[in-house]
Amino acid sequence: MTSWRERLVDRTDPELTREIDAYEQQLELKKQGKVEANLFQETRLRRGVYGQRYDNGLRHDGIAQRTLPFPCGDLKKGPETVWDAPGMSRIKIPFGGLNPEQMELLADLAEEYSDAILHVTTRQDIQLHYVHIENTPDMMRRLAAVGITTREACGNSVRNVTGCHKAGCCMSETFDVTPYAAAAMRFLLGHRDTQDMGRKFKVTFSGCAGEACGLTSLHDLGYIAKLNEQGERGFAVYVGGGLGPVPYQAKLFSDFVPESEILPLAQAVCRVFARYGEKKNRGRARMKFLVHKWGIEEFRAEVLKEREQLTPDPAWTAYLDEVAAYGEQPPRPGAPLGATDDAEFEAWRATNVYRQRQEGYAIAMATLPLGDLTSWQMRQLADIARKFNGGYVRTTVDQNIVLRWVPEADLPALYQAFKAIGIARPGAGTIADVTSCPGTDTCKLGIASSRGLAAELTERLDAKFGTLDPRVKELQIKVSGCFNSCGQHHLADLGFYGVSRKMDGATVPHFRAVLGARRENNAHEYGQTIGAIPSKRVPDFVERLTGLYLDQREEGESFPDYIGRLGKKGLKPVLDEFSEVPPRLVDSSFYSDWRDAREFNISDIGTGECAGAVVSRIDFDLQEAERLHYEGQIALESKEYQKADDTAYLAMVEAAKALVRLREPNISDDPDAIVAKFRSEFHDTGLFHNKFVGGNFAMHLFRRHEDKARRYDEDNARHLLEEAQLFIEAAYDCQARLSEQPQLQPSLA
Repeated sequence: MTSWRERLVDRTDPELTREIDAYEQQLELKKQGKVEANLFQETRLRRGVYGQRYDNGLRHDGIAQRTLPFPCGDLKKGPETVWDAPGMSRIKIPFGGLNPEQMELLADLAEEYSDAILHVTTRQDIQLHYVHIENTPDMMRRLAAVGITTREACGNSVRNVTGCHKAGCCMSETFDVTPYAAAAMRFLLGHRDTQDMGRKFKVTFSGCAGEACGLTSLHDLGYIAKLNEQGERGFAVYVGGGLGPVPYQAKLFSDFVPESEILPLAQAVCRVFARYGEKKNRGRARMKFLVHKWGIEEFRAEVLKEREQLTPDPAWTAYLDEVAAYGEQPPRPGAPLGATDDAEFEAWRATNVYRQRQEGYAIAMATLPLGDLTSWQMRQLADIARKFNGGYVRTTVDQNIVLRWVPEADLPALYQAFKAIGIARPGAGTIADVTSCPGTDTCKLGIASSRGLAAELTERLDAKFGTLDPRVKELQIKVSGCFNSCGQHHLADLGFYGVSRKMDGATVPHFRAVLGARRENNAHEYGQTIGAIPSKRVPDFVERLTGLYLDQREEGESFPDYIGRLGKKGLKPVLDEFSEVPPRLVDSSFYSDWRDAREFNISDIGTGECAGAVVSRIDFDLQEAERLHYEGQIALESKEYQKADDTAYLAMVEAAKALVRLREPNISDDPDAIVAKFRSEFHDTGLFHNKFVGGNFAMHLFRRHEDKARRYDEDNARHLLEEAQLFIEAAYDCQARLSEQPQLQPSLA
């Protein structure tokens, strides 16, 4: 039988063939022990191949659980070697664009190499889980034959170039950004100037300034379509945005960059980032930190200087001929559709259909619970797309799939076709359309079950969707399994990210709430973080808070405005109402996570005691750190930036002191003494750093402690408060790990 390489070599770009050959050779050398692990890790990441987590032993789509499609060792202990350990393959889908042939191949790969589930990500990619690494070269060859790559889908590289899923059809766009996004993807993919960056680099294109589809505020490099006074095409360009543990808003680099300059500008930005960006400390290696450190003026000057030194490249403008010729051709003329007497269809139409600017056409959205669809559904959807819209399909940043250029008159028949394959849920873009990262299902950094919580919220909200107030329906929920924001919780009206707390001798899953983001204007304002809520109380918290909003809102007041008016003080009583965790003997459900019957990382300390427990000094000290952090947030709201900054610093010092007292109970209150002892006892020894939580958050304390010429302003105060929160969470995690290793801490009480 011929190999996939032999069968597809004539259909694959020769350069891609050579790259996949080289990867396959590296794979073989790694099996022979001739390639260092860290080098091979970056090699496979740059080919879109991730390791994944196995301690759950199950993957669930939130509605039903699935066992793995094949054995891979003792999942409780973890596979013994990388060869026993199926991982995740991330597949790049630039601007989310797919055609039926590609969709059918993706369905084939999901069935043959994965668990027959395809997952749409918040960067419009497709992910397959439980893929054996030895199968990845064949997957890559088959993808390349239909014009898809996994190259640089992961690793320190330019990730998938995203774009508005309505581009070319949107009522409010300036012009169609699709061909520009495609050109940027091709130009930056494998470019010599993007191979030495310290961290990932994200690019997006948006057709207008007012909507949220492009989300330029959270990108390293964002382009917003614009016309100058002469009517010439160009882009407003933003740089230095990013989410992650400490979110940063992108800064305006230029109000107008001509279309002929967008690629050389991207090249210059990447060169500056590669040269001056942090390389050693991954926690500070994103470009947002460089832009913040230099300031936008200095960064802009350096990039423009770099641009002048670039050797001219024909590729900078060659694509413009394609732009002039670009345009999707619908299969048949558009036709209007009036109201129907089908209430079920009309409910779906109200939330899942967008009328295009081209008369008689519509964009129809398939809402995917948690971003998942089966291989069978994907294959059926490919046939549906051929029949109804000429095969124009795109994934979205909200983890759904849309069909463009559907004649409006065909919408009832399309709805029935969607319904027949189980993708006709109404509620796209509403509170019932919950976004979630993989969380503890498969992610090694997951702390709490984001998919489990998202599934529970989805089921509850689906059940009462028809009775929800329209002002609640329009809200959005996003859930991340940890602080890294893969679920984009900072962009939600109601965002949540996983943390944990030590209670009653056990680790209890919690989620921190992030409330009141403003998604309009390309996500121009992130949500504000409040306290942690036990995972099992989050659905009740959502119901309570949305109810209070309806009861207490002022005339014309939006949810973000309401959250801003309440502020931290007004929100604290609502949070406190849902913060209590009962002892395990009273209610054991709090000690397991959603959709997982097992107890959540139970330790042997304090087992079985349900009342009268001794509260240790460290618990009081960490609570004081939380209080100081809260005080700092109040100061920020009051625009007292120096007080907010100083209080955030003191909160970190207090959390450090909580740990130091385990070693030296009588440590003084002198910050110098506390920081020095913390450094020697917890940082230098590695006790504070947990590879599963990720991030050397001790550096947040050290940098602020050593900053003797502190600049007090809103940005610095806001970022330090975010960093302080991460430091406190890391202190909680350190406490939990120490409590499970009594030999490391002789004095907990």
